[in-house]
Amino acid sequence: MKTTLLTIAIAMACGAAVLAGSRFIEAEGAQAEATVALKPASEFQDIQDKRTRSIALFQEAGKVIQSPRCLNCHPVTDRPTQGDDMHLHEPPVQRGAGGMGGPAMRCFSCHGAANFDPAKVPGNPRWMLAPASMAWVGKSLGQICAQIKDPARNGGKSMDQLVEHMARDELVGWGWHPGAGRTPAPGTQEEFGALIKAWTESGAYCPKG
Repeated sequence: MKTTLLTIAIAMACGAAVLAGSRFIEAEGAQAEATVALKPASEFQDIQDKRTRSIALFQEAGKVIQSPRCLNCHPVTDRPTQGDDMHLHEPPVQRGAGGMGGPAMRCFSCHGAANFDPAKVPGNPRWMLAPASMAWVGKSLGQICAQIKDPARNGGKSMDQLVEHMARDELVGWGWHPGAGRTPAPGTQEEFGALIKAWTESGAYCPKG
């Protein structure tokens, strides 16, 4: 009986998510435009001062990092946001263990392995929130930079592992293929990864503030 009630509750919540998605089709569709371009890493090679070049590279990569595609999954609270306007997630899910939702409403209860465009529900085999230690919403680019390069907060990643994560991770890559009604992250994942690599190679300096 308890299992049946839980199944019904999950189905109703997913149905609410589909309905909420349909409500935002027109609004988000109007916001979804052609992706913003990224300057290639090679464009920064002529900056002679290493620190200045490093900061400029990260600021360019920041166009991706501070886009809704990234910020929605890096919330400060335990409730994610969604859409280009970053409205609160519906249904009102919580971060839960491992960033995959609470016991009665896991992320995969509604999110499948791929985008479901008819209902505007995004999907990926590893759909989850970033850890709370990597909360970016409301942070300056300098603060985010410090988080990203800190192994105590970034999941123990070295700089090489950080580059690999940014350049090749499939869930990060979803940001450039977000489905109908959502604006892709600027540029391409390859360009973003190249900027992060060049940033690390030039000293991984962070913007002030």
